Amino acid sequence: MPKIEVCLTPALLDLYAIENSIVVVIDILRATSSITYGIENGAEAIIPVMNVEDCLNYADKGYLLAAERNGEVVAGYDFGNSPFSYTAEKVAGKTIVLTTTNGTKAMHLAQERAHQVIVGSFLNLTSVCDYLKKENKDVLLLCAGWKDNFNLEDTLFAGAVVEQIKDEFTVGDDSSVAALDMYQLAKDDLRGYLKKSSHSHRLIKLNIEEDVQFCLKLDVCTTIPVLEGEYLVKLPM
Repeated sequence: MPKIEVCLTPALLDLYAIENSIVVVIDILRATSSITYGIENGAEAIIPVMNVEDCLNYADKGYLLAAERNGEVVAGYDFGNSPFSYTAEKVAGKTIVLTTTNGTKAMHLAQERAHQVIVGSFLNLTSVCDYLKKENKDVLLLCAGWKDNFNLEDTLFAGAVVEQIKDEFTVGDDSSVAALDMYQLAKDDLRGYLKKSSHSHRLIKLNIEEDVQFCLKLDVCTTIPVLEGEYLVKLPM
C-alpha cells in the first residue's frame, strides 16, 4: 500500500524521500488556487519562477507577467495571484509567468527530486484525490507555508486530502495525523477557523476577503495543473 505524508513547510522538504512520490504543492491563499482556476479557464500554461527578476526574462515575448510579494501585486506587473485575475476573459489561450512569495518556490524545490509535481487547492480537491487514488503511488503533500514557516490554511487542505484517501494509503507521519485532526475540527466552517490564522490577518489588511472566500470553495474546478519542465499545464485525464 502506498504511503501519504505531509510536509508542513518547504524548509523540511529535505527530510522526505520523494524520488518516487507524487508531490502535491499547496498554497491555498492564493497561488495554487489561482493557478488551478487559470488552467481551468483555458490558460495555455503558467510558468512558475522563483524571483520577481526572473519574470523580466519573459518581458516583450507575448506572455502575461504576474508577480506577488507579501500579498500585493508587484508594481509594473500585469497582476498578482488573485484568482479573479485568472478568469477566462483574461487568461484563455495565454501563457502567464508567475512568481509568488511561497508557492512558486515550493514547486521548484519539489521538482528537483519528485517523480511528479501537481497543484492542489480546495477548488480541485476531489479531482486531486481521485487522481492520487488512481495512480497508487506514494504521495507527499507539500505545504508552501509562509516564508518557510508553518501555516494553517495549507495544512487544512492537506488534512482534507488525507481524509479522502487515507483508506487506500498508509498514513506515514504524525504531520498527516495532525493535519487530518485539524481539518476535521475546521471543515464545517473553514473561513471561521482561518480567522485566527496569521495570513488571514495579512490579507484582511489588504481588503481581499473575497479572494479568501473564493479560495475555500470546494470543487469549483476539475482541472489538475501538472509541472512539465518549466510549464504548469493541464494534466491529461
